[in-house]
Amino acid sequence: MEKRMSEKELLDSFEEALADNHIYVVYQPKINHASGRMVGAEALMRWRHPEYGTQYPSEFIPVLENNNLIYRADLYVFEQVCKLQRKCLNEDRHPVPISFNMSRYDIYNNNYVDEIEKIRTKYDVPVKYLRVEITESSAIGGMELILSVLDRLHELGYTVEMDDFGSGYSSLNVLKDLPVDIIKLDMRFLSGDIGGRGGTIISSIVQMTKWLNTPVIAEGVETIEQADYMKSIGCKYIQGYLYSKPISQEDFLEKLKETDHEPVGPAMDLISTMNAGKFWDPESLETLIFNNYVGGAAIFTYNKDGKAEILRINEKYIKEVGMNQTEADILGTDPWMCYDEDNKKIFIKTLERAIASHDEETCETWRHLYSDCCGDDTICVKSFVRMIGETEDQYIFYAMVQNITKEKNMYRELYDSERRFRFASEQANVYAWEYDISSKEMRPCFRCMRDLGLPPLVKNYPETAIEAGIFPPETADMYRDWMKKIDEGIGTIEGIIPLTVGRVPFHVRYTTEFDENGKPLKAFGSATLVVDGEGEK
Repeated sequence: MEKRMSEKELLDSFEEALADNHIYVVYQPKINHASGRMVGAEALMRWRHPEYGTQYPSEFIPVLENNNLIYRADLYVFEQVCKLQRKCLNEDRHPVPISFNMSRYDIYNNNYVDEIEKIRTKYDVPVKYLRVEITESSAIGGMELILSVLDRLHELGYTVEMDDFGSGYSSLNVLKDLPVDIIKLDMRFLSGDIGGRGGTIISSIVQMTKWLNTPVIAEGVETIEQADYMKSIGCKYIQGYLYSKPISQEDFLEKLKETDHEPVGPAMDLISTMNAGKFWDPESLETLIFNNYVGGAAIFTYNKDGKAEILRINEKYIKEVGMNQTEADILGTDPWMCYDEDNKKIFIKTLERAIASHDEETCETWRHLYSDCCGDDTICVKSFVRMIGETEDQYIFYAMVQNITKEKNMYRELYDSERRFRFASEQANVYAWEYDISSKEMRPCFRCMRDLGLPPLVKNYPETAIEAGIFPPETADMYRDWMKKIDEGIGTIEGIIPLTVGRVPFHVRYTTEFDENGKPLKAFGSATLVVDGEGEK
């Protein structure tokens, strides 16, 4: 029969329950949903009375807490876990880490850490196979004490998990202050629509914990839809009825034998010089440098499914590419919206190069922007991209950006002007070139290269052109004298010179460019075919 026991009946039966194993331990596996491998398990306390049957934890645990008996019950559970791990080691079974609960009653009223160390030492179980689970309520009213306990546990080598994260009202504050190693996320957030507000909150928490380099285990996963959603947002470790209900020690040993194992991996592999905690600290040197001593900069994620999200930008980034947008405008939109397909492909290929090289990669892309005050605009951005972190399904990048729209537009104008000049030259029989005075290098126009066979860069000018026969022997010395006058700083010089082996007359003109000190830098030359008065060449 099943009967709910009164508080008095529970208290009267407690000693017998411990002595006769009416209080016992069940184990619920923790699974990597991406690989199907077991990464650990949680030990859970149960009570089955020989006469009244199963008593629910929600009924007997508060009674034990209120009467300062939970301490002994928790130590009993811990000893059962140590016995199990010792059995696995003795029988050459490969154990997985098993977590056990530590309540605030254990911490406040007793020397809990000393007691569990005595038990662990008694069974000679390596600490890597044991994990402590605490709840955020453990810190209520005694943060200094819980911090000292966590420090001691870490000194002894224990991994500490925060259980039921999100079930209370102060989760973020507790997480900020408590140095836990793993977070167990309360899946009651997803009790309704997976894509609703709860899903948004969970997704944000998972992203945040990656920056804390803290793995997340989703607790209470019951459906494949929940598990797939968690994996899609970067949380692959799950615990719940989807894979297994809490099971007896015998069934757990069988599952341990049948299931492959793997350790819990880090939330994110950050570059060795990156300290995520300091980077997000508004008072840190890293943040000071990011905001004030670099150019436009951004931190963004790129998922392996192609999605991207900007996590952080500085003010200079907004000035470079913002077009009067606010930080909220930029952080709240899909970064791919401003790219057409060709420029998106260019940027993604740059990210892929950065992933492969683990070095800085560069690209230039055009972006289409819109703001309420300025309307539409298209800008060209040069990006210097470096990967700074990686998980199984996501990369984090640091990018420096420069708005090079003016330079690109100037280049286009020059290109268009040169193209128009080239077309005009074709019709007007005009040749043009640029002469660098200090290096004696000449850069000919397209028509010079086509008609005269000149290379794109002519060195040791004019001797090379004279040797090629462009200037007949009788005009060579005169032309050398022109070059000497240009070198000495003459502003302009012109005359009729017969050119090529055919001695065709051309009107040749030079204009010299000077620096701010009056020193000649370059000379721009042109040659126009001379036409006689009757219209014949």
